[in-house]
Amino acid sequence: MNKKIGVLCLSALLLAGCGTPKLENGQEAVVTFKDGEKISVDDLYKKIKNDYALDSLISMIDTYIFETEFKDYKAEAKTKAENYVKGTKENFESTETFTQALQQSGFASEEAFQNYMYLNYLQSHAIEEYAHTLVTDKDIEKYYKEKAQGDLEISHILITPEVDDSMTDDEKTKAEDEAKAKAEKLLKEILAADNQKETFEKLAKENSDDEATKDKNGAFEQRLTYGDLPDAYDAIFDALYKIKDGQVYTKVVKTELGYHIIMRTKSYEKESLEDLKDEIKDILAEDLLNNTKDINIKALQYYRKEYDLDIQDSELKRQYDDYMKRVLASYNTETEEN
Repeated sequence: MNKKIGVLCLSALLLAGCGTPKLENGQEAVVTFKDGEKISVDDLYKKIKNDYALDSLISMIDTYIFETEFKDYKAEAKTKAENYVKGTKENFESTETFTQALQQSGFASEEAFQNYMYLNYLQSHAIEEYAHTLVTDKDIEKYYKEKAQGDLEISHILITPEVDDSMTDDEKTKAEDEAKAKAEKLLKEILAADNQKETFEKLAKENSDDEATKDKNGAFEQRLTYGDLPDAYDAIFDALYKIKDGQVYTKVVKTELGYHIIMRTKSYEKESLEDLKDEIKDILAEDLLNNTKDINIKALQYYRKEYDLDIQDSELKRQYDDYMKRVLASYNTETEEN
């Protein structure tokens, strides 16, 4: 890629129209006083450059790069930004209170907030695409060999602890213990039954807290495998792949939703590596996004380098370099602490 962005000067944005008073050295004045003193465009630019320009400059850089690199995503990003601003605005009693909230958050106008969200969506998309570039064929093959499995038809009984934010820690612990004890009691009843499947389905209808599956004997309607559900469900799949079709797992499985009793109803052969390649790549990219602390800043660095970013103004270049060093140092410090 042989594209280049050269950031020469921001003062063009500040130039006044024809007929503006001039200083003796030819600089245009943006403010004049009765004693003949003036504030020039250069004075204003220097002040802005020293105090405020870096954030605006970085926004301009990234907007140019990502609008160029991801032309097909621009319309979607714009729509998402518009919808986000609209949804946020609806949470306020009036346009006036919304405007006040924007100003308190540092946005001069609704348009400025929408532009900020638009760039945010562009950056997020770029970071996701960058994560995909980090996934190698070797990574995909390893995942296919070690983790890829055929789809499963599964059923579960979910017992959710009855907790809320008003409870004390002791009350929450008690509710957790009660939910776990209930799940373990139901599991024991199922495992002791002559017909485990029939008993499982009966108890699912009577006890499961999953409203989407309880009336279906606890069964998920679709075939599922790793990656189809949030990471919190991985423990369920780990357990299911240890048992055979028609079997109930002999332990209660804990997730963020509560305590699960799970049954593997039917299994299918896994698809070929070629058929699963794109899906596995998405899974591995998502894993990188969730578990690589500095991936955001590295992604932005990657695209800026691809576009031969070269800040011509020496002061702004110094500010940018210092800013990037601080950001990277903060990630390194966070990694060491964890």
